[in-house]
Amino acid sequence: MLLRPVNGHQKFSPQVAEQAVHWLIEMQGGALDARQQQALQQWLQADDNHRRAWEHIQRVNQRLRGLSSPLAHDTLQAPRSASRRRALKTLLILGVGSATGLALQQHNRLPTLLADYRSPVGERRRLALDDGSLLQLNTRSAADVRFDASQRLVHLLEGELQLTVAGDSRPLQLRSEHGLLNLGSGRYNLRQFAGYSQLAVFEGSASLAGKPLGAGQQARFNGPQWQASQALDSNLGAWVDGMLVAAHMPLGAFLDELGRYRRGQLNCAPEVASLLISGSYPLADSERILDLLEVALPVRVRRFTRYWVTVEAQA
Repeated sequence: MLLRPVNGHQKFSPQVAEQAVHWLIEMQGGALDARQQQALQQWLQADDNHRRAWEHIQRVNQRLRGLSSPLAHDTLQAPRSASRRRALKTLLILGVGSATGLALQQHNRLPTLLADYRSPVGERRRLALDDGSLLQLNTRSAADVRFDASQRLVHLLEGELQLTVAGDSRPLQLRSEHGLLNLGSGRYNLRQFAGYSQLAVFEGSASLAGKPLGAGQQARFNGPQWQASQALDSNLGAWVDGMLVAAHMPLGAFLDELGRYRRGQLNCAPEVASLLISGSYPLADSERILDLLEVALPVRVRRFTRYWVTVEAQA
C-alpha cells in the first residue's frame, strides 16, 4: 500500500522497501542471471510503487557510499556474508529515512522494533512470564508485557501469539490492534490480521466487552463485538510444534501461510491457486516443503532468487 506524500516525499510501505533492499543485495552479490533479471523486471512492472521504491533505494545506496562513516564504509565494502547482508539492510532501511520513517510509525513498525519481545521471520520464541504464564510468539511477531501489583497485560503488536495463562489473583488482559480481551486461566491463540484479530480458545474462557467466548471456540473481532464465531480449528496451534497443517487447503492459501515463515516474495500462479493440499509440514525447512509440492501436485517451483519464488503449473 502506498502512503500519501508528506512534505514532498513519497511514502512507501515497509514491505515494499524491504523487497527493494533484497533486490539490491542480490545485485551486489554478483551479476543477475537471465531468470533473476526476468524476476526483477516482473517485480518492477507489477506495481508503480515497486519502481519508485527501487529508484529511491538506489539513490539511498549512492548516498551511503558517499558517507565518511566507518560503519557505512566497512559494511558496503565487506565480503558477501550473512552478517554483511543484515548490516547492509539495516543501513539502507535507516537511510531511507523520509521515505519510510513515517510509514514505519503509521504501521506500528517502530513499536514492534522496540517491543519487549520479538521473533524474526521464520523463527518462534517461547517465554516464561513472571506470573508463571507461558508466552509463545510465532514468526515475525512482537509483544509487550506489563505486569504490576493490580493487573497483568499482554499486548500483541504484530503477528501471532499463544498464551497459557497461569492462575493469579490479578486479572489478565490481552490486547491487539482491534480490541481488549479479558482472559481466565487457560490456553489461547491470538493472531492479528490487517482488518481484524482472531482469538482461539483451547482451554478456559475469554470475554470481549463483557461478551464471552468459551473453550472450543474461535472468533474474529474488530471492536466490541465478536464476529464469525465458530468451532475451534485445532490446527491453528500447530505452529507451536513447528508444523504447518493443511486439510484440503487451497494452494494459494497454503502458500500465503508458508510465506509468513520466509523472507521475500512467495507467489502462486492463478491457474494453480485452487488446487487442494493436505498434510503436516515442518516449518524448519520451507525449501523442503516447496520441493514436496512438486511431488504432491502438478506444479513446478521457479526460484528466480531466494527472495522471489513462484509456484506455477507444470509445463
